[in-house]
Amino acid sequence: MKVLLYTEGLKAVGKSGLGKAIQHQQKALELEGIDYTLDPKDDFDILHINTYFPKSYYFAKKMKKLGKKIVYHAHSTEEDFKNSFIGSNAFSGEFKKWIVRCYSLGDVIVTPTLYAKNLLKEYEGLEDKKIYAISNGIEIDFFKCDEALGKKFRKDYGYSDKDKVIIGIGLYIERKGIVDFVELAKRMPDYKFIWFGYSPLSATSQKVRDAVHTELDNLVFAGYVERDVIKGAMSGCDLYLFPTLEETEGIPIVEACACKTKALIRDIPNFDGWLEDGKNVYKAKTLDEFEQKAKDIISGVLPDLTEEAYKVALERDLKHVGHQLHKVYDEVMKIK
Repeated sequence: MKVLLYTEGLKAVGKSGLGKAIQHQQKALELEGIDYTLDPKDDFDILHINTYFPKSYYFAKKMKKLGKKIVYHAHSTEEDFKNSFIGSNAFSGEFKKWIVRCYSLGDVIVTPTLYAKNLLKEYEGLEDKKIYAISNGIEIDFFKCDEALGKKFRKDYGYSDKDKVIIGIGLYIERKGIVDFVELAKRMPDYKFIWFGYSPLSATSQKVRDAVHTELDNLVFAGYVERDVIKGAMSGCDLYLFPTLEETEGIPIVEACACKTKALIRDIPNFDGWLEDGKNVYKAKTLDEFEQKAKDIISGVLPDLTEEAYKVALERDLKHVGHQLHKVYDEVMKIK
């Protein structure tokens, strides 16, 4: 059995969550000992396709006619397409129709969470599809708390040992909660806020552009950084804040769990069932609640939940992901 991992425009998506997911797929298959290729010209038995762009659609259609087995990876839904760039809400209905057209080419569909699976099951045209919920996963051996990297992070960004540092991660899109992140920085001048991630401001909403252009003494937009820096930030900060409004999974919170970083996330359906408020993370809905809980977590008023959070990361180690994908491939090969 040989798998083609196909991703259209890999360079373009390389710095996004999708790009990270593709890297994780490769690692997961390597750990599981599954033979794979990235070259469409190679011979293969299963097409595992990650993108819904036109070239991807027509390639999948061609391979289906040739009798290749197809695993279509549903990284996107209409729900997480909204509030992503200018015009995305108006275009979301057409986007939904297009991804259904793409995903329906799969003999099976893989998506990162049970939440995303349930959304897709409600889409007309996908009701009868076999859909597997498999995390995009993390390298548990890499994302471990590193005190030296944590100290380097503070030194590199000019934070003292006494500074209370809150980090955020994501593209410059409204859905990621960046506007609320900035509002909290305004409300909490005694805390340091730093946001990692970047995407062109020309494609995003005025709210986001205004937020990113906000000048505060306690707010930094660090742009895109490599994962060593993220690991250092996770290891050296006092809180990871994830005010996202919609996700299909949200790998940074899993990385935070692996690094045993205290975390505060928005209470949204995607996290139900695996991230539990007061058990392995803390959740908030309103700005007032975010502010109060952030202060209580950092000060120690609220108990440290990081040991329980680590169990969430262990379940999503790439070794487990590779094993789950192997089972899916075996099932697909049996389909006549």
